[in-house]
Amino acid sequence: MDRGKPGSKMHVLSDANGLPLVVGVSAANTHDSEALKPMAEGYQTRHDPHRGRHFKPQRLHADKAYDIPHLRKWLRSKRIGVRIARKGIESSERLGRRRWVIERTISWLSGYRRLSPRYERHSRNYLAFLGLAAALCCYKRLVRLTT
Repeated sequence: MDRGKPGSKMHVLSDANGLPLVVGVSAANTHDSEALKPMAEGYQTRHDPHRGRHFKPQRLHADKAYDIPHLRKWLRSKRIGVRIARKGIESSERLGRRRWVIERTISWLSGYRRLSPRYERHSRNYLAFLGLAAALCCYKRLVRLTT
């Protein structure tokens, strides 16, 4: 955390294929871990009416910034498996097999000219463009899979 850092951070929760499920924006001088709870709670679980089941996230893969005991406990209470590198114990390189998916998703979103340098003065406008970019990423993937 850098107290004097200006700007904003983009937070993305994606599935295993890299499709953005939830997007968010926070100030650049806030810690990454503060956005985890709102992002996880903002994810709507799907309900299958024919089988009577809810589909919820099974595992969360994250880097060392999210290695905070109360976040691990909160995720376990939600019955979400945790795969977070431990500070001072594990290397972040082992997460690389899964982490490239989210890095690719962020690069897809950053590829839109309106998002890479933040032109918007108000965060709600930037969040709207971020949501639009996420919807376009999902649409492009759908078109590629159906054609």
